[in-house]
Amino acid sequence: MLRSRLTQAACTAKRALSTTPNMLAVKQMTVRDGLNSALDDELARDDRVFLLGEEVAQYDGAYKVSRGLWKKYGDKRIIDTPITEMGFAGIAVGAAMAGLRPICEFMTFNFSMQAIDHVINSAAKTFYMSAGAVNVPIVFRGPNGAAAGVAAQHSQCFAAWYAHCPGLKVVSPYDTEDARGLLKSAIRDSDPVVVLENELMYGVAFPVDDNVTDVDFLVPIGKAKIMKPGKDITIVSHSKAVETSLLAAAELAKKGIDAEVINLRSIRPLDMETIFASVRKTHHLITVENGWPQHGVGAEICARFMEDQHFFELDAPVWRCCGVDVPTPYAKTLEINAIPQVHDVLAAALKVLGSKAGKK
Repeated sequence: MLRSRLTQAACTAKRALSTTPNMLAVKQMTVRDGLNSALDDELARDDRVFLLGEEVAQYDGAYKVSRGLWKKYGDKRIIDTPITEMGFAGIAVGAAMAGLRPICEFMTFNFSMQAIDHVINSAAKTFYMSAGAVNVPIVFRGPNGAAAGVAAQHSQCFAAWYAHCPGLKVVSPYDTEDARGLLKSAIRDSDPVVVLENELMYGVAFPVDDNVTDVDFLVPIGKAKIMKPGKDITIVSHSKAVETSLLAAAELAKKGIDAEVINLRSIRPLDMETIFASVRKTHHLITVENGWPQHGVGAEICARFMEDQHFFELDAPVWRCCGVDVPTPYAKTLEINAIPQVHDVLAAALKVLGSKAGKK
């Protein structure tokens, strides 16, 4: 059902492109190419920047994000590593402490568990433990969250895991603009940044204007984006769940409900001001994420409302749409039901709005 809706949306977009002169001038760029161009820009801009990880060089990356960079920048800037996350993450952190700006790619963030001591204890805490004397300007990046048919050990979302730790910044891009702008900001940041990409989004193309392709284009870390303005209910999500939220908002519109969709972009720091401002207008809130419910991103947003005066702006409890609280199944039908779908977000919105649903 979700695929059919996406197909219909794509067909509608094609029809619009054939009749709208302004749209013909808009470039299309995949998330993969957005990340690739961001890496290229920053490698060219600063010779302290280098990329290391498994198969990032001669193979062009497991997901082809680093395509062409090894041929352009050579062995000293694009470095293939052995299959030892603990080893090359430690090398990267040490290089950052010594003044370089490494980009450490995990083939999947599930493998970052092998290196979590370096991420948490070495990268995140050194600035504090050195009394501000030692910065660790490093980026940890790679695909995060559920993909398709890769089972429990390769399907979990680490947004809540890493956002829990002081000293780390955590971003979670959705579209090409997010991916390109956030990665460039992460590389230029003086502190460690975790960039949680999504495998299923790599090949998806989005329209981008000349501003996004400019070499100095940046998306600020810590600032959310309103993807669709609305007045009846606020839907907050990140990464691929933004797509689910936008599709749900389209279904809600058919019922006369005007949903505002917020793309968090940044998990730590959280842009609560944008969410608060939205709820002052809509007075209803649901969160959508593909990660597990307990101690998740949505749970943190709920807690922030409980501890703030904006709690009194809510006309109904905050509702979370999360992944089911089980290891992600391998079977396709079970996997689909373990991750929030459009109908789940739709049901949550109608539940929260109650008798106000569809009323002007």
